[in-house]
Amino acid sequence: MLPATHPVRLLADTCSEPVLPGTAVLRMETTARRTGTFDGAWWPRTRDLKSQLSGLLTALAARLGPIARVGLDASDWDGSPGHLFVDGHMVRIDWSAVGDNTMIVTRGDQDHFLFLVIPPGAGTGPARAAMAMAVQDDNAVSAERILAATGITRADRSDVAQSSPG
Repeated sequence: MLPATHPVRLLADTCSEPVLPGTAVLRMETTARRTGTFDGAWWPRTRDLKSQLSGLLTALAARLGPIARVGLDASDWDGSPGHLFVDGHMVRIDWSAVGDNTMIVTRGDQDHFLFLVIPPGAGTGPARAAMAMAVQDDNAVSAERILAATGITRADRSDVAQSSPG
């Protein structure tokens, strides 16, 4: 299992940095219009929610302000806690069984951000391609179609080990 303090890297859209094993990756495009289906994409490296989500929420809160809730698909994670404390702040976790590879992050009462969630077992090339596709302006493609178009399969999600090396 990765330590809870494992860093989350926020990669810029033009970033050419390599994706390092064991690092959660977030790509988020913020535009004045906020058009398109997704506000960002996240590539957790394991199914261990606590080791992955804490760092992500810390990085998001630094950019967006306090996070109130996160909506996740229960089938994508090992364990399903009702909340998580991040930097002394409680974040409620809402669970569903939709299986749509998305995450909803709520800031305040009504400000929602929708993220594509890349399965942990995805390869670096397909994961980067899916992240880039998700954040394109006016993108109206579903998560399922993005993952299929980039060659990411259900096996990438279900066959991943409980933790990644590194």
